[in-house]
Amino acid sequence: MENSVLQVEGLSAAYRKNTVLDDVNFSIEAGTLTGIVGPNGAGKSTLIKSVLNLHPKLTGTVKFFGTDLKAVKKRIGYVPQRGSVDWDFPTNALDVVLMGLYGKIGWLKWPTNRDKQKAMEALEKVGMADYAKRQISQLSGGQQQRVFLARALVQDADLYFMDEPLAGVDAATERAIMTILKELKQAGKTVLVVHHDLQTVTDYFDHVLFLNRTVMAYGKTEEIFTKENIAKTYGGSILGLREENGHVIITRK
Repeated sequence: MENSVLQVEGLSAAYRKNTVLDDVNFSIEAGTLTGIVGPNGAGKSTLIKSVLNLHPKLTGTVKFFGTDLKAVKKRIGYVPQRGSVDWDFPTNALDVVLMGLYGKIGWLKWPTNRDKQKAMEALEKVGMADYAKRQISQLSGGQQQRVFLARALVQDADLYFMDEPLAGVDAATERAIMTILKELKQAGKTVLVVHHDLQTVTDYFDHVLFLNRTVMAYGKTEEIFTKENIAKTYGGSILGLREENGHVIITRK
């Protein structure tokens, strides 16, 4: 696709010989905000990790901006699951954000004052400037998530991958994060978000990718977020589906 920033073809991956992704195919257009949804164990996090070469692929090809990852790595930002991070590592919030700039300044060089200013601006954007010198282990879950979002923002990437950025955060943090993600989209950036709450999909994302080991459906949220696609993707984990005023109402088991 001419406007594609990410093209995935025939992607398969496994954990301990158990296939978790099978023949995954999709193409993401520039300037979109996509929610990746599916039941537990559907392979959502594995999809992001496999695409970014953080988990080995069994089969398949992935193209970023028409080329391979290595050629465009600086144009890509990644926010991992909060639970996968060692929060006891002795560093403060500012240093975590500065790590997002190491791809540009180099690991063996000291950050300049301008680099530190950029990092502070990113912390300010996520409402964490007052916590710049605070050890990350002393921050709440929502605050930690905001710091990791700031680390991604300081990269000024063109394509962002975010693995459950809203999991376990308070309502204020959730609103703040979604405001920033929508601002990124408005600025022409492309954002893919692993998301767990079906109730907010239509409010948060303009595109949705239903995943259960393979792509069950993908496209514009207003067209794809239907009772049929939800039932096909979640199967028995969904107790009830109904439509009210054009919205899908979901009852989970």
